[in-house]
Amino acid sequence: MREQGFALGTWTFHSIVPRMMRSSLAVLLCLVAAASWGLSQARAQGGATRGLDALDFREVVKKGKDRVFPAVVFIKCLTEDLQRGEKRSQEVSGSGVLISADGEVLSNWHVVDKATEVRCLLYNGQAFKAKVLGSDKDTDVALLKLEMPPGAAPLPHATLGQSASLTEGDFVMAMGAPWGLSRSVSIGIISCTRRYLPGSSEYSIWLQTDAAISPGNSGGPLVNVQGEVVGLNTRGMMAGGGDMGFTVPIEVARTVADQIRRDGRMEWAWTGLQLQPLKDFNRNVYFPHDTGVMVAETDPESPARRAGIQAGDRILSVNGSPVSGVTEEDIPAINRLLGLLPKGKPAELQIARRDATLKVTVTPRAKGKVEGEELDCPRWDFTVKAINQFDNPDLYFHRKEGVFIFGVRFPGNAASAGLSQQDILLKLDGREVKTLADVRAAHQQALANVESKHRILVSLLRNGELRQVVLDFSRVHARE
Repeated sequence: MREQGFALGTWTFHSIVPRMMRSSLAVLLCLVAAASWGLSQARAQGGATRGLDALDFREVVKKGKDRVFPAVVFIKCLTEDLQRGEKRSQEVSGSGVLISADGEVLSNWHVVDKATEVRCLLYNGQAFKAKVLGSDKDTDVALLKLEMPPGAAPLPHATLGQSASLTEGDFVMAMGAPWGLSRSVSIGIISCTRRYLPGSSEYSIWLQTDAAISPGNSGGPLVNVQGEVVGLNTRGMMAGGGDMGFTVPIEVARTVADQIRRDGRMEWAWTGLQLQPLKDFNRNVYFPHDTGVMVAETDPESPARRAGIQAGDRILSVNGSPVSGVTEEDIPAINRLLGLLPKGKPAELQIARRDATLKVTVTPRAKGKVEGEELDCPRWDFTVKAINQFDNPDLYFHRKEGVFIFGVRFPGNAASAGLSQQDILLKLDGREVKTLADVRAAHQQALANVESKHRILVSLLRNGELRQVVLDFSRVHARE
């Protein structure tokens, strides 16, 4: 299982699948019973039954399901994992939905992250390899393209709807491949249309549903009763009753897909603004304003700080468009507005500072990669990763450019030497380390001379303290 959302790797059924099946069946029976009860009550009271007479909830669900179910894709990926100190291949599975007749598929970033091979199974048994056109970790959205032969027949594809029109209580269906079962549908309601998840809501709020979203459902469509895709299933809560699932609103997925088609990648603009709502319930801070959004802080060396924006400023508009962040649920939309600004082009922000209203020009830059690249170092028995300001802010504080130990193999030479995850490498055998290329060169040289020299001195930074460790790589643990 992956860190964010669900992607199914090695798994066992135990007793959870029967329990989920019984739960979904119970929900469907209750909904049918409720519809029948509503009809009988209307008739008993002599009220107008026009519409209710024609209502057959089972038929409504079936029609909505039939419009999208043929477009549901079962995805299997072969991925590389370096978290345990060595390169390991593993198979993970997830879901997707066809959105064009020529084989475009929407899915989740965490389903295809670090995939070396992607295979897709369609509703009719056809199987195709797929290419990842682009993906975005920040919103957990990916766009794939099936590698179809020339002259292949057009594929059934889903219609994208509008999640903004949803309200709490609307019926929805979650489709996908839970627990590696190639095709499934569960039914429920929208529990919340604007769910803010701290740490996972930079550019998007979430749709919360009680329709079952299990491991393997990731990337599958959330569908309304009209048969339109209104979200991408991404997260599920397995604890308790398992009645909380979270999906990416389709408007956000559409925005990411459009930019990937246009630019070949999704790249947000970055200003370095850290925003705070006017009514911050969690921090028990309330500002005496009804419009705008507060600046909590600006990142060091960011465009916002260079423009002179200060903590405590209140942003009123961006390029003439008013912004308002009253509660935390309003913040992702403002971040998305800022993130979609043209990169390298000045943007005008109107801000209120104490009793004055000012106009400030900020020039956003490309956010760039939000995660560093990784490298396997066999025989040293550790893996390394480039420090990234968004993925590793604590390490970035100590070293703006550098490499840290990502994983340590057990048993292994690095573990025996006392090296640990999160150690920042400074020097390897006296050679300064700043990039993965530096580590690769030192590693290749060490292995080339292993017969005459099998120890190197590693200088590192651990929790802000300088340390030196002798790494003996004479043993070949992988063969033992």
